Amino acid sequence: MIDLPQVFRSEQALRGAFVEGLERMLAGHPGLGVFILVLANATYDSTIHQRLKGRLRERFGELAGAVRDDLRAGRPLTAAPDDVLVFLKLMAVGLDHLELSRVRQVGAFELQFNPLRAYRPPRMSDVAVTRLYSPYDPNGFHFNKPFLQKEIFWSGEIGQHRCRLLYNKFPFAELHGLLVIDAEDNKPQWFTQADHAAVWRTTRLLGQHLPGVGFGYNSHGAFASVNHQHLQMFVRSEGCYPVEAEQWQHSGGDRVYPLACRVYQDMDAAWEHLHLLHESNTAYNLLYRPGRMYLLARRFQGSYQHAGWTGGFAWSEVCGAVTTFNSGDFANLDEDVIFAEMEKLRI
Repeated sequence: MIDLPQVFRSEQALRGAFVEGLERMLAGHPGLGVFILVLANATYDSTIHQRLKGRLRERFGELAGAVRDDLRAGRPLTAAPDDVLVFLKLMAVGLDHLELSRVRQVGAFELQFNPLRAYRPPRMSDVAVTRLYSPYDPNGFHFNKPFLQKEIFWSGEIGQHRCRLLYNKFPFAELHGLLVIDAEDNKPQWFTQADHAAVWRTTRLLGQHLPGVGFGYNSHGAFASVNHQHLQMFVRSEGCYPVEAEQWQHSGGDRVYPLACRVYQDMDAAWEHLHLLHESNTAYNLLYRPGRMYLLARRFQGSYQHAGWTGGFAWSEVCGAVTTFNSGDFANLDEDVIFAEMEKLRI
């Protein structure tokens, strides 16, 4: 049996290390980017927020004062432009008026109100895409950038692979991280059979100790925001994603899911379908669970007009967990509206 690193041997160990890492970042890195990352993780998880809110308020006051001093003196703000824009929005709203994330059930789906995620830079997610493959661009945004070193939660080996797990700067899932396997290989957001096998085996291995673990994947053109191969790790402490429910035809039920979904319990059979999608230039989203993969083929981003209440449907949305940024939309959206929005992606 492969010996897993201690941090992945229980949900309690992972959760403890996750929060302690946020505390270390907040204490050791005074910049805007780290503050935004820690704040976003705290506003997503009320337990983390309760533990860190005092330190976050203190740090916000320090940073806001420094920004005001620089602006009054005519000095340039030296932080990354994306971080400056997000922080200025936070100053305009006020930290005490920033709401925490909330989730409610909407029929068969899950709706999340996540106001801080609305501030995140779009990167590639607002670009119209027509080709599934795009070569890796060393001059674009990627996970080997030196400034991202401080955002790494854990790095080491899982199985035979060098893995790097970064905090998600604007999380929308429990214990949300970005997994980059063999990051130095500089692979684009495109799977080979070996890549798929590595993810399948890693998910099964972690699932021995973390029953709620899973990985979401957006192909290029399916709202992947970075063209450097990565997956989005989560550990749901309770329940499953709506797409996993037994009521849907793809899981043996009688109800038709709004998108064509196939479920695979065999790694090689799953690859055969993935390979066909690559050959036919078809975008897709994936959900990996231990010993199982959900595959949802869909239209390319930019080939349809999504509604104003969503920033676009990526892996979480097509799996039935939908994020919105407006409290009115959160209160009023119903199952039929979400169903119809997802149907826009149907090929």
